[in-house]
Amino acid sequence: MSNGSIRPDEVTDILRRELGGFETEAEEYEAGTVLQAGDGIATLYGLSNAQASELVEFPEQNVEGMVLNLEEDSVGVILFGDVDAVSEGDEARRTGRIASVGVSENMLGRVIDPLGRPLDGQGPIEGDKMLLPLERKAPGVIYREPVENPLQTGIKAIDSTIPIGRGQRELIVGDRQTGKTALQVDTIINQKKTHRDETDEDPVYCVYVAVGQKDSTVAQVQRDLERNGAMEHTVIINASASMPTPLQYIAPFAGACIGEYFRDTGRDSLVCFDDLSKQAVAYREISLLLRRPPGREAYPGDIFYLHSRLLERAAKIINDDEVASQMNNLPEP
Repeated sequence: MSNGSIRPDEVTDILRRELGGFETEAEEYEAGTVLQAGDGIATLYGLSNAQASELVEFPEQNVEGMVLNLEEDSVGVILFGDVDAVSEGDEARRTGRIASVGVSENMLGRVIDPLGRPLDGQGPIEGDKMLLPLERKAPGVIYREPVENPLQTGIKAIDSTIPIGRGQRELIVGDRQTGKTALQVDTIINQKKTHRDETDEDPVYCVYVAVGQKDSTVAQVQRDLERNGAMEHTVIINASASMPTPLQYIAPFAGACIGEYFRDTGRDSLVCFDDLSKQAVAYREISLLLRRPPGREAYPGDIFYLHSRLLERAAKIINDDEVASQMNNLPEP
C-alpha cells in the first residue's frame, strides 16, 4: 500500500472520536403568526392552545405580550415593551406561563414600571425575585379574618369618625383638586411611625400606583415621600400617560402583587391606586381595539368586574403559622 492511500480503520476511528460527544437538542414550542398589530394590540393566528393571561413572546423583536382575547381562530394579545416593533407576519410563541411580575424586598425605595423595571436611574434591582401572577384569585371566605386593628391615616377627622381597618378597602371620592392624592400621600407618610423601634404597631409597607398621571406629578410625590423619610418603606409604580395603554391597564394588578407579597410573608401592606378611572379608560381602549361589545359610554360589560376582582384581593388573612397579616386598598376613582 502506498503512503498516499487512506486506511478505512483510521477514518472510522476519527469519525467515531469526533461524533462520540455530539448531542442533539430539539426545542419544542407552539408558534403563531401576527395577523394584525397596532396601538399596543396584536391579533395572532395559530396559537390554538393558548390560555387566558398567558405570556406570549415575540423572539425576533424581544417583546412580550399577554393573551386577553380567545376567539375561534385567533388570539388577541396586549403588548408590553416596544409595541411598534411588532408587525404583520412576525412570529409569536407560547411560553406556557401566566403573565407575572417579579417582586423582591429590594423594590422598597424604588420607582418602577408595571413590569418591575426601574425608572429612577438607580441601577437594576438586585437580589432574588418571587414571580407572582398579575391575575390572582382573591382569598376565599374561609381564609379571611375579622378586621380589628385600625390603619392610622394621620388625619384626625378620618381616624376618629370613619376609621379604616387593616385589611379593609376604602374608596376616596371627590372632585378635582380636592386633595385625594394628598390624602393618599399623607397616609403613606404616616406609616413611617410604624417602622420605629419604640412603637407597638406592626410595620406597614406601602405601594403607590400612579396610572395615567404626568411624570412630573409622580416625581413630586417621590420628592414628598423622600423629604418626609417615607420612601424607605414605599414602592412607587409609575404607568404614566406617555406609556403604552397595556402598561396602564396592568399597573394596578402589579401593585396588588407587591402588596400581596408583603401580606403573604406575614407583614401588613397598604396599596394606593391613583387613579382607577384612568385604568378603566385604558381597559375601554383595549376592549374596543379587540372588538369587544361596548356598553354604556363605550365601556365593556365587565368593567365593574375588573375593579371588583382587583380590590377583593385586599384582606386580612391568617397564614400557616397562625399569624394574621393584612393588605389595605385605598383606591381613587
